[in-house]
Amino acid sequence: MTTAAYIHLPFCRRRCFYCDFPITVMGNSPTLAASLIQEYVAALCQEIAQTPPDPQPLQTIFFGGGTPSLVPPQYIAQLLEALDRQIGIAPGAEISMEMDPGTFGLEQLQGYLSAGVNRISLGVQAFDDELLRLCGRSHTVADVEHAVEMMHRAGVENWSIDLISGLPQQSLGRWQFSLERAIALKPTHLSIYDLIIEPKTVFSKRYQPEVAPLPTQEQAAAAYRLGHEILTAAGYDHYEISNYARPGFACRHNQVYWRNQPYYGFGMGATSYLEHRRLSRPRTRREYYQWLQTLPGSLQQVSPDSLWDRWLETIMLGLRLRDGLCLRALADEFPLSWVEALPMAAAKVSPKTLCVTGDRLHLTQPAGFLVANHVIVTLWEALEGSVFRQQKGEPLPIH
Repeated sequence: MTTAAYIHLPFCRRRCFYCDFPITVMGNSPTLAASLIQEYVAALCQEIAQTPPDPQPLQTIFFGGGTPSLVPPQYIAQLLEALDRQIGIAPGAEISMEMDPGTFGLEQLQGYLSAGVNRISLGVQAFDDELLRLCGRSHTVADVEHAVEMMHRAGVENWSIDLISGLPQQSLGRWQFSLERAIALKPTHLSIYDLIIEPKTVFSKRYQPEVAPLPTQEQAAAAYRLGHEILTAAGYDHYEISNYARPGFACRHNQVYWRNQPYYGFGMGATSYLEHRRLSRPRTRREYYQWLQTLPGSLQQVSPDSLWDRWLETIMLGLRLRDGLCLRALADEFPLSWVEALPMAAAKVSPKTLCVTGDRLHLTQPAGFLVANHVIVTLWEALEGSVFRQQKGEPLPIH
């Protein structure tokens, strides 16, 4: 059953200096923007219409980007109608939309809510105008405050703030200030991302990781621990490595990814995961439009992941969650010998970072979360050399 859908809306006024997402920069020309958006939404509706329907309606939908709030509300309504017509949308479905401060007004926001959006992710990144300028962001702190005021006036209950740690010239004190300003606005959810220098971005040409003005690894770890300390003390559950929520407000859509469950992906650069097959769409509009002409044949050409690959990926994704992996649930999908090997493999990792509680394998907080990649790789290596490898008499297929 597939009950989640991601829709990529790639439009941006400019590219942020840390961004390597598949986007379309359209500047400030209303005529060009209207033409590009209309053409792209028509292509999305075409892709949705060629999707085999599922017997279960969608429980979560996520509009990501790009800057989805540059797309007028009537197009969001059009896309939701297309999804409902082809797949179905369940009553009470979580419908999330990424929005940037300074890109929408109150009437526009009310239009999104009328279309069906009921959860907003606000791309703030920092409560510091200098840091926002250094990132290439087009909004100011005043824009953030105005956006939050409009959400309160519109009655938005479920909303999130995105922040980035490890920015150039961002001291621990400046990071703490952003955290405290975010808490004061009382969002129901916060996503805290550590800056990653991606190839071919503006930042990759200006900076080297761990070289000033970027933080060292120790300073980045201190920022992560500080975020955990401040946000949990303020009543937010640290339910995933990068995410915090008030009780009852964890993002339902993103948990589909972390639980390695199937989902639809629509739009340029989007990935879908259906029938154990991952399919990534082309990252430019022109190539995406060309790819659409090959449907549905291109979907059938994708080979399914092997059971072993799914096993490794399920471990990697599931350990991102505070609750970790349920061993009983794993035994319903994977060989029992593999599941029984997990606690033995985990014993080779420090209990300060990874432990078994009851029938759950999980990372510790914040120590395990902080070194999650190292823990997961170590666990994978231990599994590869575990007892069931000798039982099979041959190496397990990792690739």
